[in-house]
Amino acid sequence: MSNSLLILIPLLLTLSLALILRKTLVALGAGIVSGALIITDFSLSKTLSYMADKAWLQLYSDGHWQAWHLNVLAAMILLGMMTQLLARGGAVKRFADWLYHRIKSGRQARIGVVLLGWVVFIDGIFSCLAVGHVCQPLSQRYNMSREQIAYLVDSNASPLCALLPFSSWGPYVMAILAGITLLPLTPLESFIEIAKTNFYAITVILLSLLIAWFGIGFNSDSDTAAIQTNDEVDAGSPWLLGLPMATLLLASIGLTLYSGASNAQGDSITDWITAADIGSAMRNACLLATLLAVVMLKLDGRTLRLLIGDLISGIRAISFAIFILLFTWMIGAVIADLGVAKLLANWAEAFLSQEVLVAGTFLLCAIMAFTTGSSWGTFAIMIPIGAEVALAVDPSLLLPCLSAVMAGSVFGDHCSPISDTSVISATSSGCQPHDHVITQLPFAIIAALSALIGFQLLNLGVSMSWAWLAVAAAAILMLAAFNRWSHADALVENSI
Repeated sequence: MSNSLLILIPLLLTLSLALILRKTLVALGAGIVSGALIITDFSLSKTLSYMADKAWLQLYSDGHWQAWHLNVLAAMILLGMMTQLLARGGAVKRFADWLYHRIKSGRQARIGVVLLGWVVFIDGIFSCLAVGHVCQPLSQRYNMSREQIAYLVDSNASPLCALLPFSSWGPYVMAILAGITLLPLTPLESFIEIAKTNFYAITVILLSLLIAWFGIGFNSDSDTAAIQTNDEVDAGSPWLLGLPMATLLLASIGLTLYSGASNAQGDSITDWITAADIGSAMRNACLLATLLAVVMLKLDGRTLRLLIGDLISGIRAISFAIFILLFTWMIGAVIADLGVAKLLANWAEAFLSQEVLVAGTFLLCAIMAFTTGSSWGTFAIMIPIGAEVALAVDPSLLLPCLSAVMAGSVFGDHCSPISDTSVISATSSGCQPHDHVITQLPFAIIAALSALIGFQLLNLGVSMSWAWLAVAAAAILMLAAFNRWSHADALVENSI
């Protein structure tokens, strides 16, 4: 297939539709169909057969079931079920009531929002939904603006998920990484190495902690505000939410280490993690946590009919993400058959400057994720292409480029007004999505500019330690400058 423009049509169509329609699933589907038509010389019957074969190969290939793909799908379905069980069964509300009676100051309230996001780490959407609803009453009691709560919720949801292999993002991203044949490490090892230099995600989380501790921004004065009490709030309980989440965390770690210890030849933790079957460990941990949630809710008095409705609702809620993942696998196979990645890699090798490869990748992915509102869709498109381009230009920049893809995608999604996590963070915290995006944007830009510095330094061969030092210094200086400017601006407004 020698016509380069024809080969590029599916990729260009996917990107264009993603930017114009802002619907990742439609864009991926169009890319799959157009690519299949090109491969089969526009034969309708052959196109349908080709797409059916590619879909089946994601589940069963070479006489074996594709265990990794099946485990990822099973884990996602179970997470969707557990999310709805806890939300609809009252676990989130009871935890909110319990927390309401134990926080004694504005600083504790802000730090509590951050720490709760760290506890409910397993899925970005669930974290935004649960933490926002749990902490919304704090805005009334401690005079915190709801935009401040929305910021703290959003900044510790997707960014945290992008760093943890045990979150719902981990299996998804590792499934994409597993399709990169020239990857020098296992998908799990690669994920961990990529996370180490995800400058944006780590910086956003640390900045949110500093902002929560010092009460920076949002014109809040919650430390000195009078505490508003409400004796009508129930005592609540942490157990209905806490035990399933603790089971999910501990079982994920325990089962991963157990499978690694069973398969590894060495005795170190690193050997165990490297040899672990994280897909089955995640699936089994999700199953245990979901079953525990069902049992606890049943003992709490929830009827079998309602529990079945919760489970069905969970499947419906997660179905969109599952379709995106399936389409992601299929378009990856189609693009591979077309040879798009090799073509782009050859062009990159010929025309792209190695000096700006990593920073340029970060900016490109940030623009894509911002305009589409989807970090997962950007992962699907850019991780395979970014890997091929890096391998062609400079193989030593492969993992930094993949870190830039992850970081840029999270940044763009984090700031996008059409992102599901932005909307859910705002609505669950009780504020308007537009207000949330506008008030969050300065802090996100501070983290993004700091990350851009770090990625450019890696691109120039600076060590990771020095790059991180530069990122930290830049973030702190910019945050201090913003804090001083916002205080000066507030004094001017008060004097008018």
